[in-house]
Amino acid sequence: MKQALDLIFPQNLIKEPVICKMSRKFDVVFNVRRAKITEKTGQIVLELEGEAPVLSQAVEWLKGQGLKVQPITHDTLES
Repeated sequence: MKQALDLIFPQNLIKEPVICKMSRKFDVVFNVRRAKITEKTGQIVLELEGEAPVLSQAVEWLKGQGLKVQPITHDTLES
């Protein structure tokens, strides 16, 4: 299963390897589709692939780290 997400990083997490840690903790493959990082915030469009329950766990873990996570549609991802 694939899931596309819009991730918003708060300033204190911009330099942290959050996505790397997530991929090591959970059996998911990630693909960064788009990223915009400034000194104050970061936004990444991320595509995750894996088993549905594991994807849900990975998303909850990202939220628990302090990221804002919003699912996006495939149409939005391709534009």
